[in-house]
Amino acid sequence: MNVDPAVQRKLLDLAAIDAEQARIVHRRNTLPEAQEIERLEAERQSRKDAAVAVEIVLDDLDRDIRKLEREVESVRNREDRDRKLLNGGTVTPKQMTELEHELQTLTRRQSILEDELLEVMELREASAADHDHAGSQLSKTEDELIDARRHHGDAVADLDTADKRCAADRAGLVGEFPADLLAVYERQRASRGAGAALLQARRCGACRMELDRNLIARFAASPAELVLRCEECGAILVRTKESGL
Repeated sequence: MNVDPAVQRKLLDLAAIDAEQARIVHRRNTLPEAQEIERLEAERQSRKDAAVAVEIVLDDLDRDIRKLEREVESVRNREDRDRKLLNGGTVTPKQMTELEHELQTLTRRQSILEDELLEVMELREASAADHDHAGSQLSKTEDELIDARRHHGDAVADLDTADKRCAADRAGLVGEFPADLLAVYERQRASRGAGAALLQARRCGACRMELDRNLIARFAASPAELVLRCEECGAILVRTKESGL
């Protein structure tokens, strides 16, 4: 295939645009901002789980506190009733002895219940502090997630702008190539990633392989219009003053 050398050199501009678009695609798929969002979403879920776990503990403790308070109140009411009977002077000596024994039992029971209630209330206070801390950590993570999503949006917008610029530049360039040359370029790009590359210092700019002397001699003897291909990777080789021919 013979193509004007000036047109062949424009393939380097097209290859540069395509390489830039490939980098844009790669960056879009590997945005650190997206990875940060993923990390923060996992952290937020973990924070939510921690907060829910503490809320369950608080609910259990509140239920235990209410139960103990009812039991303490019940013991106190029973104690008040017994004391009224004891002080009323209407009970027999045997009943008096039984009431005094029951009051001693109730006093011990009340003391035990109040100790248990105090312990549970202390646990509740500590759990409430844990709940506040979990909520604070969750709020912090959610704020960080908002920032991360904003940064991700900015990064995607920048990539979209760059991609549109590349697409416009490419659309304005492809019309300058003969259809058969462009077809070879596109097939090569689809199969190997680089459709064309600079032949520089006797080395293929696509696969970076150094060409052997016989091939270099054949290239040097060929007319400038002849389209050259790398025997290693198949890329179209564009000759310039840097080619070393």
